[in-house]
Amino acid sequence: MRDRSMAGGGARGSRAGGAKRGAASSSASSAAAASACVYYATTALLVALCVAGAYFLTSTSSSAAAADGDAATVTAYRHTTRSSFAYEVTRERAAPAPPRRAEARDFPAARKAVGAEEEPRPDDQSAVAEVAALDDPHARSDEEPVLDEAAGVEEEHRVSAAGVEDVKGEDGGHVAAGDDEAASARGGEEEEEEKEREAAVLEESSREQREQEPDPQLEMPHERARAAVAAVEEKNLDGGIEEESNAGQRQREEEQSALEEQQAAAAGNLLRREAQEDPQADGGDEGTEEEQRGREQPQGEEEARTSSVSGSSGDADGGDGDKPAVSESEHTGGADGNTSQDDGVAEDSLVAEDRAEEQKAWATQADESHRETDRREEGGENDGNGGENGGGEEHEWRVCNVKAGADYIPCLDNEKAIKKLRPENFRRYEHRERHCPDEGPTCLVALPTGYRRPIEWPKSRDRVWYSNVPHTKLVEVKGHQNWVKVSGQYLTFPGGGTQFIHGALHYIDFLQQSVRAIAWGKHTRVVLDVGCGVASFGGYLFERDVVTMSFAPKDEHEAQVQMALERGIPAISAVMGSKRLPFPSKSFDLVHCARCRVPWHADGGALLLELNRVLRPGGFFVWSATPVYQKLTEDVEIWKAMTSLTKSLCWELTSIKKDRLNGVGVAFYRKPTTNECYDARKRQQPPMCADDDDANAAWYIRLNSCVHRVPTGPSERGARWPSEWPRRVRTPPYWLNGSQAGVYGKPAPEDFTVDYDHWWRVVDGSYLNGLGIDWSRVRNVMDMRAAYGGFAAALREKKIWVMNVVNVDAPDTLPVIFERGLLGIYHDWCESFSTYPRTYDLLHADHLFSKIKERCAVLPVVVEVDRIVRPGGSIIVRDEAGAVGEVEKLLRSLHWDVRLTFSKNDEGVMYAEKSDWRPELLEEPLL
Repeated sequence: MRDRSMAGGGARGSRAGGAKRGAASSSASSAAAASACVYYATTALLVALCVAGAYFLTSTSSSAAAADGDAATVTAYRHTTRSSFAYEVTRERAAPAPPRRAEARDFPAARKAVGAEEEPRPDDQSAVAEVAALDDPHARSDEEPVLDEAAGVEEEHRVSAAGVEDVKGEDGGHVAAGDDEAASARGGEEEEEEKEREAAVLEESSREQREQEPDPQLEMPHERARAAVAAVEEKNLDGGIEEESNAGQRQREEEQSALEEQQAAAAGNLLRREAQEDPQADGGDEGTEEEQRGREQPQGEEEARTSSVSGSSGDADGGDGDKPAVSESEHTGGADGNTSQDDGVAEDSLVAEDRAEEQKAWATQADESHRETDRREEGGENDGNGGENGGGEEHEWRVCNVKAGADYIPCLDNEKAIKKLRPENFRRYEHRERHCPDEGPTCLVALPTGYRRPIEWPKSRDRVWYSNVPHTKLVEVKGHQNWVKVSGQYLTFPGGGTQFIHGALHYIDFLQQSVRAIAWGKHTRVVLDVGCGVASFGGYLFERDVVTMSFAPKDEHEAQVQMALERGIPAISAVMGSKRLPFPSKSFDLVHCARCRVPWHADGGALLLELNRVLRPGGFFVWSATPVYQKLTEDVEIWKAMTSLTKSLCWELTSIKKDRLNGVGVAFYRKPTTNECYDARKRQQPPMCADDDDANAAWYIRLNSCVHRVPTGPSERGARWPSEWPRRVRTPPYWLNGSQAGVYGKPAPEDFTVDYDHWWRVVDGSYLNGLGIDWSRVRNVMDMRAAYGGFAAALREKKIWVMNVVNVDAPDTLPVIFERGLLGIYHDWCESFSTYPRTYDLLHADHLFSKIKERCAVLPVVVEVDRIVRPGGSIIVRDEAGAVGEVEKLLRSLHWDVRLTFSKNDEGVMYAEKSDWRPELLEEPLL
């Protein structure tokens, strides 16, 4: 520039002295004019190219830039008639979402249903919140601030603008104020170029950010905003999410932070290069290719790091390789991903301590039962049916070719095992107990001819379709006692029973009036009904806010438990035989036996001692049977034997009352709350159980004719009665010790509360409205892998009941579930469940299948799901994405309608409904 100015000055001087220089001045003037023309032509061409390029960049991004200012990306989901769960991404202007309320259980009274055919409006924040809750309800606690996505974009724009100012400052040093005319000629053009370059860089940065963001199908807009939160207050509580996925999540957050820093540095370098280099005609395309290569390289590195198995944090952070490997129980770190190595080591150490404390605080039912079995030296452990993972190959489905037909229960209809029993086994009803096949069946149970979708509750309590339970034995044998009758195409239930012919409700009120301390629905909440018949007693107790676990042997009275479940009343097929019931000790508030035909006084009172084990101290045993009020010789002898036995158990006979309407008598016994009576017994018969006899061990444990001592310590479970219902459902049990680590690693009482709040959010935010479930048709529900029973507690206001299944290889939290006033049972899902086919409307499987794969094949478990779910029933699966995909593939092959599939961060949710399909092929008969 300076050389050109001086040349221009020389030309003007020559023209001033034209009289002296003549021809020389004319020549010099022509050369100067030619040079100026070339200069201005070149400049004009470059300016035109720059303006055209800037116009192209700004025109292509104008619409996006207009929307990106304060816009939030809303991902609207809707159900499809098939599998699917289609999604659409729309951009709308929306104000930042307000922070959620601190109280987790204060939800809006009305919410938009995500699963409805109508898509949520972009300004409907509640609908978006439901989708976010469905995606990952554990992402943050209610108290966490919600960061606005637009604010993050604005912050990046401010950083980019600062970089532009730095570049402008550097370039300014190269411009001299030598020639005012030339500077004025280019000043406007350079300023325009700077503005256009800044706009282009900002657009490029925004585009790179959008390209680096996850696919909207895998991550919600609000979830992307949460990724900037400094720390996650609440630990992920997806019913035991695999610790490896926690570590993987933290690693991904760290990598994302590193990528953002690299992008910011790359953007600054790009600005400097564009400011320093002379613009070329094809420079824009080359720059774009170079930037694309720069973006692809860190993405490839990220994929390589993500695909590697959890290595050391030092490797992920670029630190030294001596750092210990990431622990399986490591929790998700801060979202900024800048945790130091020392902090990581400390965290690993703390997590290891928490894990050790957790294992110490929570034994599994399998451990308890194995220890008790080993202690008695009565056989080895009950190993799982380990096998290859199901679903890897296409399975050819066939209908089970069994004698039980449409009523097949694999563990109760194992004719091969039953034939091996000796005569004395039949005397103790062992032929009615569980005898599971070595491998779970993979055939499908047929539907009864003319099967119809069940009648909804509460109508189902009074009548069911005869074609669904086409059995008439009870009608013939018990019809005069008002158990069940046939009325056209229905089986009707007048509400009577052997001891309450005139209706269960009158009988229930009679019991309350006889002993006021029973206090249905307040003091007494959880009841065990032995020999339930068609379970009218438990069915009518719902009106008194009481839940009843009814049970009876299969085929003792044909299909009685099946009728109970078809009616919508909790029931299982079980028997008082040679083994303990699958419940923990001190669980039931009251045990009821209305002429249940159980020989309580036989075998040293072994069966009554089992009731003593499961009955809560201070709880009642209500015995309504002929020995109480009849004087036949047999009845008198039984009464004498029962009187002697109950006294030796220190049970107090509080009252004997006679119901004049039904003409029956009832005896009320109460279990002691202290050990004074046991210590004062002159004859220690039955004997006290040994101190190391585990009363909670209940999985395949043979009965032991001994009396367990009553807990009396202030912090022992059973020493005090639970809080009145419904307060007990939300109150941590007093015996949960704060020094113990809970299932999720927090102190046990806090763990309980977090679990309760979590499931309230999930159920209210997703399950009730977001899945498209017709809850009016849902009555029988099972939580296949319950922890504290939070899922059931969140549904307590619905007219449903939930069977909480605690797996034998999971922490033994079933005592907590009973303490809350909920129902539950121990079970091993490597075996069949003790229920009839087609007896549940909804199953909930929270991280069940990924755990099952460690012990047995998935295929038989999915077949079991198909067996116990009614046509039209459904299942919700929350698990690792791989496990969800495997189950989805099997359910699709079973012609289930997969209504929803969703995954994010290697975690998935699936909702599917069962169809009426059955295969045409019949299984080969067993030899």
